[in-house]
Amino acid sequence: MTPDPTVLVLDFGAQYAQLIARRVREGHVRSEIVRRDVTPEEIRRHDPVGLILSGGPASVYAEDAYRMDPAILEMGIPVLGICYGHQLLADLAGGKVANTGSAEYGNTALEMTRSSMLLKDLPREQQVWMSHQDQVVEPPEGFVAVATTPGSRVAAMEDRERGLYGVQFHPEVGHTPRGEEILRRFLYDVCGAAPTWTSHSIIESQIEAIRAQVGDGRVICGLSGGVDSAVAAALVHAAVGDRLTCVFVDHGLLRAGEAEQVEATFRSHFEVDLVHVKAEDRFLEGLAGVTDPEKKRKVIGETFIRVFEEAVDSIGDARFLVQGTLYPDVIESGSASAATIKTHHNVGGLPEDMTFDLVEPLRDLFKDEVRAVGEELGLPEEIVWRQPFPGPGLAVRIIGEVTRERLEVLRAADEIVTEEIRRAGLYREIWQAFAVLPSVKTVGVQGDHRTYAYPLVVRAVTSEDAMTADWARLPYEVLERISSRVINEVPGINRVAYDISSKPPATIEWE
Repeated sequence: MTPDPTVLVLDFGAQYAQLIARRVREGHVRSEIVRRDVTPEEIRRHDPVGLILSGGPASVYAEDAYRMDPAILEMGIPVLGICYGHQLLADLAGGKVANTGSAEYGNTALEMTRSSMLLKDLPREQQVWMSHQDQVVEPPEGFVAVATTPGSRVAAMEDRERGLYGVQFHPEVGHTPRGEEILRRFLYDVCGAAPTWTSHSIIESQIEAIRAQVGDGRVICGLSGGVDSAVAAALVHAAVGDRLTCVFVDHGLLRAGEAEQVEATFRSHFEVDLVHVKAEDRFLEGLAGVTDPEKKRKVIGETFIRVFEEAVDSIGDARFLVQGTLYPDVIESGSASAATIKTHHNVGGLPEDMTFDLVEPLRDLFKDEVRAVGEELGLPEEIVWRQPFPGPGLAVRIIGEVTRERLEVLRAADEIVTEEIRRAGLYREIWQAFAVLPSVKTVGVQGDHRTYAYPLVVRAVTSEDAMTADWARLPYEVLERISSRVINEVPGINRVAYDISSKPPATIEWE
């Protein structure tokens, strides 16, 4: 199968780099985020049909400005610069960038001043979203300024002959109403990409890739019951059939009734061998005394692998291990284009001496793409639309040491949170809703008696892909029911708080 055309997003430190990549994929063109210092040789290996230079926080004329190799502009690959990328493109090509004292933030009126490839068939005047202090004051030789705003003389510029384009505004954000059309004009008309990146094409290409990697070998899959591992298992099963065995490790860090639910669901919906390994004691022993979240993840990641290695004895010779690793996992764990935010147990938390070759068919996908693939594969709704649950389970929702007592407290409280979210009809609207148990205790009064017990923090967020998230505006009556039930039904908790932090600056999970 011919690889899908790919557009590379060069990340210059933008808060919107991941959003640009998503918008490209929403245009059914494959995208990948790469480092800003990517070399021409590395770009050639990707064989992209186009490059997008993201925004960023710096000034192109600052000493510590993020740069790129100017030779990239001479490779004959179409380039679109956005915000900082627009200014960098102008600077590298010989134009002039300056701080004129005329900054723009938020909605701005854009006026098209000349015919434009990117703005073709759009209104002469339209609203766009700006966020800049510097601006291009003189376009490079060969470029034509095609649009202006009150605070940006060159709000858009084009060198059609060389395939180089720049826009000062952000077409990737929803506040630029016609931004999607502008990006698709670049993808389809400039880059010549066809909209072939679909759930069907992903399935076909991954089945082919899995068969090429695995050959006639046997495969095991770490099955958690969540959508990621379920879709990964379904893809691999479509590729290798009965040479796949799924291993469900009950590490004792699951939600209430989850182990039983996972086994019942997968035995009824999958014609796949399922091995249920009960390893709660082993995981809790490894976590005893551990309070650092990074160490927790590494302990859990290594223990998972050791359990899988031992499970091979009962399965037969299996050299390949399937994981439901997603693109956000790779980015947050410190990839070639991002600093480490936190190590995911299935990425940076894996032991160096493990004996498996990893099969990761979802590694390039965001969560919404995984769900689309799951629906295409015919997986049941209760699997496809299950809210995300971290691989380390409740261990990263317990701040400090993980103990049986604290697990029981959190598990009971978390069940109430989920029940009330479902009762309110909000389960599908919210990306994740869960409970967090801090390591501190607080004074309370119940039945005229002083209590000294844990507080519970409720966390609910809305998101599209987990790269950014906003706190969910839950109705007060829902929060009230959660608080009342938790305090009255869960011994060991005497107050409930609600986390109203967005991501960034916070992460969704507390650890």
